[in-house]
Formats: sequence, structure tokens, C-alpha cells
Amino acid sequence: MSAAWYLARGTGVVSLVLLTIVVAVGVATRSGRPAFGLPRFAVTAVHRNASLLAVVLLAIHVGTLLIDPYARLRLIDVVLPFIGNYRPLWQGLGTLALDLVIALVVTSLLRHRIGLRGWRAVHWLAYAAWPVAFLHGLGTGTDAGQLWLRGTAVLCAATVLAALVWRLSTRVPALSTVDGRR
Repeated sequence: MSAAWYLARGTGVVSLVLLTIVVAVGVATRSGRPAFGLPRFAVTAVHRNASLLAVVLLAIHVGTLLIDPYARLRLIDVVLPFIGNYRPLWQGLGTLALDLVIALVVTSLLRHRIGLRGWRAVHWLAYAAWPVAFLHGLGTGTDAGQLWLRGTAVLCAATVLAALVWRLSTRVPALSTVDGRR
């Protein structure tokens, strides 16, 4: 196996872990309650920085797979889901997750132009991107059946589930929008 193969594996797994943190912190941030004993600005900073790092590692993951002769990933496989030669369903889920993340990044960069409501509507895609990426990680790659990857996946799922349970555990008042209306 080549260095590119190891780099692709590592960045894929770490991207999933970071996306898990991003989703869990995002859920916590929306609760309207203090999260993790930190002030809201600190939780928001963790969310943003983990998001940025996840996107960078995701780009390295995909870029590395494109140049890895073992993976034989084509550029079209990165754009259009479910047409790949290797495990098309699982690879397609990865492509779909990438497409969703790209939509999140683009709309976040254009947030001031599309407005809070438009940005928020697209940002809900994060709730779809995480499970799609999660399933991609479980179903593709040479480590899909390895105990260490399954354990990592269980911890990621437990983290997101715990954040959702915490978020839904008490009645939480709706957060107001920027202009003060609900």
C-alpha cells in the first residue's frame, strides 16, 4: 500500500470524527442553553474551527484518493454519486456527503448575501450530511470491517445521539432571529 492510501484512510476517519464534533456542537449551540460549561462564543468558535478543519481534511481525503492508483477514483466519481466502479452505493454516499458539505461551505461563505433564513435552510443539510458520511465510512474502504473503525463509528454515533438527547431533554425556548422576530 502507498502513502496516499494511508493518508486517504487517515483523513477520512479524522474527517468523520470532526464532522461528528461539528454536528454535536451545532446541536448544542441551537439549544439556547449553555453547552459544555463554555460561553456561547467559545462553543461557536469550536464549531467553526472544527468545521474548517473537517473540510480541509475532507479535501485532502478526496484529493488523495484521486491520485492513489489503488483507489482508482475518477473525477466524475467525486461529482456524481453512485456511478463509481468500487462499491458504487458506499462510494456514492461519500460523493453525496461531499456535495452536501460543499453546499454548506458555499452558503456559509455567502451567508451575508443570501441572508440568515436562506443560510439556515441550507445549513439544515448538515443533519443529512453526517449520517450519509457515517454510512460511507462504514461501507467502503479496506478498513470497513475492522474493529477499530467500528469502535470509532460507535463513539461517533453515541456522540451525536447524546447531543440530540441533551437537546431534546428539556423544553427549550425558540431562539429569536437576528431581527428579534421568532
